[in-house]
Amino acid sequence: MALGATFAALRHRNYRIWAAAGFVSVIGTWMQVLGVNWFVLAETGSATSMGFTVLLQALPTLVLSVWGGALADRVPAKPLLIGAQAAHALLAAGLAVVAVTGAGGLPAIYAISLATGAVSAIEGPVMGRWASTLVDRDSLGNALALGSLTNSAGRILGMSLGAVVVAAVGPALLFAVNAASFVAVVVALFAVREGERQANATAPADAAPADGGIRAGFRYLLGQPVVLVALALSFVLGSLGRNYQVTMAAMSDGPLHGGASGYGFLSTIFAVGTVLGALFAARRAELGYAVLVGAGLLASGLQIVAGLAPGTLSFAAVILPVAAAAVVIDTTVGARAQLDTDYAMRGRVLAALAVTGSVSAAVGAPLLGWLAEHTGPRQTLVLAGTVTAVATAAAGVALDRLRERKLAHRLTRVLAVPAARPVRRVTATAARVVRPADAGLAAATAVALPRPTVLAGASPVALPGARRGAGRLRSGRAARAAQDCAGCAPLRGRRRSRWTGLRSPFTHRDGCPAA
Repeated sequence: MALGATFAALRHRNYRIWAAAGFVSVIGTWMQVLGVNWFVLAETGSATSMGFTVLLQALPTLVLSVWGGALADRVPAKPLLIGAQAAHALLAAGLAVVAVTGAGGLPAIYAISLATGAVSAIEGPVMGRWASTLVDRDSLGNALALGSLTNSAGRILGMSLGAVVVAAVGPALLFAVNAASFVAVVVALFAVREGERQANATAPADAAPADGGIRAGFRYLLGQPVVLVALALSFVLGSLGRNYQVTMAAMSDGPLHGGASGYGFLSTIFAVGTVLGALFAARRAELGYAVLVGAGLLASGLQIVAGLAPGTLSFAAVILPVAAAAVVIDTTVGARAQLDTDYAMRGRVLAALAVTGSVSAAVGAPLLGWLAEHTGPRQTLVLAGTVTAVATAAAGVALDRLRERKLAHRLTRVLAVPAARPVRRVTATAARVVRPADAGLAAATAVALPRPTVLAGASPVALPGARRGAGRLRSGRAARAAQDCAGCAPLRGRRRSRWTGLRSPFTHRDGCPAA
């Protein structure tokens, strides 16, 4: 695709404003993520405690995200989004106060993390549905990919700058910067032109009204098996395959001996990989389920290799493509969840996607932290990669069956044709080499095959025999003549090949006109 197609969504003015504001906010968010993780790890020395912090941020999504999805389909988005940005800013300022004064200690960090998760649970589906109206339907997939690119580029800057700041002055400044970054989002919300939003173009004309609440959303998802399989695969890959905020810290603090600087370096490399993955996704004309399965298998295999990496540089070289595959997976699942579902249910579908991501973080982060402490970080990566590879293969089979076995049909067509050619060549060569001199020798040396089983009501299949001196396979018409010859019927099937010991299925007596 051309470079212009890679950034097609930027043709929309509203999306350009939103992407710029999101980039600023993402930088602050990832600075805060690094600050919280390293603050907890420095205070406790436990990867499990760091995983517990991630769990607290993800836990509210299990309860509140479905309500956020219902709100997204029913009420105006802008007032909710402005309130959510203000709440995020206040919570980030609270983290800065705790880091500077030490008031409240770890319990205060845990409480603020829980409140941050609650705000994000309500905000996520509302923001996702509202942002989808900034572009037309044809540009939605590209907009999602560029959103991943914005997040990845912001992560690079946020993690790299955050690593420098946290090593120099501590995490408090990171939290303060994040609090200020939410102002950019509020400004963008007021700068977007309502008249240029694409809500009418995106929604089908006969779309059902967004009623029925949460239960209607669950009933709708239960009738979408392909989307359910994609969400299940996203859960497994997200819980065991991409919680690198835990495993990278455990590897850096453990077998790699990298410390804080090593963790910051690996986080930056991971962010670079996410940029490459976002660019790949943006250049794709379509993000289908085959891309999802392929990226899942690639990430799972490389995760096993990461567990065996001997040093920081080799580990970084492996996690670079893992990060790229992770972005492709997330972008593909998000695109299919929106493009393959009704617009009237989009908020609730996005809520289900948010719940899936939060549950995967809630389950995977503490589990990987516990495994890293009790079995070792390397063993954890190898075990998790093996499980995700098996799950991805199973999901690929399920998606293939639900989508009319298209993959199986292609594999059969590709494998069957080359497999048949060697058989035909060997058979033809054998027929040319064996050139009987007379009828008796021809009958004795013909390549004889066993009589096939004929089903009731089906016409018998004529097997080829060898004509005298022909040096080639007999046609189906000649074989049927041998079968229908009444004069030779008593001799049919009595003679055996001296090479194979099998009875010849059709044999003529000497002098038969049909021979």
